[in-house]
Amino acid sequence: MKVFHLLNSSAVSTHQLTLILLTVCFVFIVLIAIAIIKMYKLKAQNKKLMETNAFKEVDESYKDFTSGHLYDDI
Repeated sequence: MKVFHLLNSSAVSTHQLTLILLTVCFVFIVLIAIAIIKMYKLKAQNKKLMETNAFKEVDESYKDFTSGHLYDDI
């Protein structure tokens, strides 16, 4: 009889545990949503920056530096 009494007197009830787990899930869902929104904003900003002239100027001024005395391509 004492065994059943010890099992029923747990520190956290099922209802309290459910509320705690739902709260933790809600917090993680909010954090994941914020991360996804930030990812899409950064992707849009990256696309906008790639379309500017500044990136094209850097790309056109690039010179191949692999040919030289270090690679014996003289």
